Amino acid sequence: MLSEFRDFLMRGNLLELAVAFVMGLAFAALIGSFVDDLIMPIVAMLIGKPDFSGLTFTINDAVFRYGAFITAAITFVTTAAAIFFFVVKPISAITARTRGAEDEVVDDEERRHQELLAAIRESRV
Repeated sequence: MLSEFRDFLMRGNLLELAVAFVMGLAFAALIGSFVDDLIMPIVAMLIGKPDFSGLTFTINDAVFRYGAFITAAITFVTTAAAIFFFVVKPISAITARTRGAEDEVVDDEERRHQELLAAIRESRV
């Protein structure tokens, strides 16, 4: 029973998942700090304040904290932009550069299709 439990814990997928989870938490902290410490001060410079959580209105003793929602929305958009422009785009560019001519190999059928399309385009001109 203990050996089965040990085998379960040492299974590759579980270890990979644990490592990915820990790395995801560290990455989330990094992006969170980037947004909070570098992007939100720019927002504060442009708009006037980095935190809108003090904005509220009251109807029948119910307090609506719409400012907290605005702050969360700005944080979400800036986090998504930071991930896209500083992680996704650079990784895509690196991946595109490292792809060799092997990925660009076209099989015969695809080559024929491309030649036919080129011939059709030329005949229209």
